[in-house]
Amino acid sequence: MITLKRLRSLSIFWSLFIGIGALWGSTMMFIDPSGKMWWEMDLLLPYMQKLPWSDIFFQNFIFPGIALLFANGVTNFVSFILICKNHRYAALSVIVCGIILMLWTTAQFFIFSLNFMSILYFIFGLLQALTGYRYWKKLNS
Repeated sequence: MITLKRLRSLSIFWSLFIGIGALWGSTMMFIDPSGKMWWEMDLLLPYMQKLPWSDIFFQNFIFPGIALLFANGVTNFVSFILICKNHRYAALSVIVCGIILMLWTTAQFFIFSLNFMSILYFIFGLLQALTGYRYWKKLNS
């Protein structure tokens, strides 16, 4: 049986891992909005330029960087703070962050072809949501 302490630790891990990853990814996009410096990220821009309002939002990686920072960075850092403070909504925040990450990667599946990183991060989101659910159940039992 997994303990409440272990579920709390796993929740902290997922929140920091995904939050720091989002912070790093968005920082990369701000440092080089063209994407050329970062593992041929510039090859992804043509896919995004087929999206609605692409002439406004997807000429470079600034808007995707802002979206990544807020959708997966800020939310996970807030979740981390809630967990550390043993807030009554800490477990729920972990569930929500996992769902947000799964929605983010699902959107990527529609924009880009299936790829290893998107599949891996979808699984991370699922694991985060399941961890949060078990944490919530343990807190409420």
